[in-house]
Amino acid sequence: MNTRIGISNRHVHLTREDVNILFGNNYELTKRNDLDQPGQYAANETVTLKTAKNIKEGVRVVGPIRSYTQVEVLNSDKEYFGINPPVRNSDDLDNSEEITIIGPKGQITRKNILMNQKLGKILKITRKNICIIANRHIHINTRDKDNFYEDEIVKVKVGDTILDNVHIKIADSYATSFHINKDDAINHHIEASMTGVIIKED
Repeated sequence: MNTRIGISNRHVHLTREDVNILFGNNYELTKRNDLDQPGQYAANETVTLKTAKNIKEGVRVVGPIRSYTQVEVLNSDKEYFGINPPVRNSDDLDNSEEITIIGPKGQITRKNILMNQKLGKILKITRKNICIIANRHIHINTRDKDNFYEDEIVKVKVGDTILDNVHIKIADSYATSFHINKDDAINHHIEASMTGVIIKED
């Protein structure tokens, strides 16, 4: 199966609650441009990401509002921010990295702690962090899934390059597209104008 290619930079997905905190109560995100997945768009709104080591302004918010807040950074951001986010599927945020998101009206930081109210000691992780590096993945519409299945691991051939450890995502709303981040694309000389071929693992 052939697939078009989508290349993503660092960006942020937000819940209704966190949009309210960052931009003001009942604030509505505004569309800058559509993305390759139906209903998904790059918003005009941007935020600042902050860690103990560094900050980066102008990070794009991707809409629409989601059921979880997630920051997706690049491998090259690890040293800049002084963090080591795991490579994950979207919404797989347990034991991911802590980061602060700053908007014009407020900021949020996710901290994975639960305090023992009597002893004042940290007991266990209770709230998800929010920062990951997105894994290589392919969106496939349900009608086009053929013999692929959800979270199957495949390879994608682009030109003379074969990329492995690519996760399949299937849904009725998807348009078939292979997604990699900007670092991955640069490292393998891949451009969005190219076409990939999905190869099932042996």
